[in-house]
Amino acid sequence: MRYAGDDPVVREGLVTAPYPGLRLAWTDVEAAPARTPRELRDRLRAAADRIRGPDAIELRRRDVPHAYRVFFRHIGIEPDEVPTPVEAIVRRRLRQGGLPPQGLVEDALTVAVLETGVALWAFDAERVEGDLHLRPATPGEDGPERLVIADAAGPVAVLFEPPAGRAAVTRATRRIALVAVAVPGVPDLSVQEALWTAWDILA
Repeated sequence: MRYAGDDPVVREGLVTAPYPGLRLAWTDVEAAPARTPRELRDRLRAAADRIRGPDAIELRRRDVPHAYRVFFRHIGIEPDEVPTPVEAIVRRRLRQGGLPPQGLVEDALTVAVLETGVALWAFDAERVEGDLHLRPATPGEDGPERLVIADAAGPVAVLFEPPAGRAAVTRATRRIALVAVAVPGVPDLSVQEALWTAWDILA
């Protein structure tokens, strides 16, 4: 996938995990952590206002969130205990009574995930070595039963967990890699929209 002109260039990562239809895509954006601007705070507030208790149940029936729930169970994760990315945001909204700003990068991801249902994370692009790919962990990493997002130097995150190692976004970050993971049943258009939404907010 590629966009033209000033739009993001989206790259597809190699997937060697034994799950047909599992995909990894990412794009870079020149951006740094910052306070949430007013326009984004307003967008978060509007998104939070649209979420009510019954929506948490209805969300599970929508095609994209349902696809992640199915895949979670397929890889041994119980989604009622470990929520999918979009369900985690909905639970946070219901628990907190809203979606308080958490910072520009975090809130850009929140909006993109809420609007599309696609799992999305941010990495420090300057600390990613080479192309990203998705593969099973090897012994000595996170256990051979886990799937990891990795670069040429090794894992940068366990799949469906926030980046916490060398490629995590910090105050020193000046270029961000937005990474989407699509499971079987998630349309390509949804992946593009998720990456575009977060990129547009950050850019």
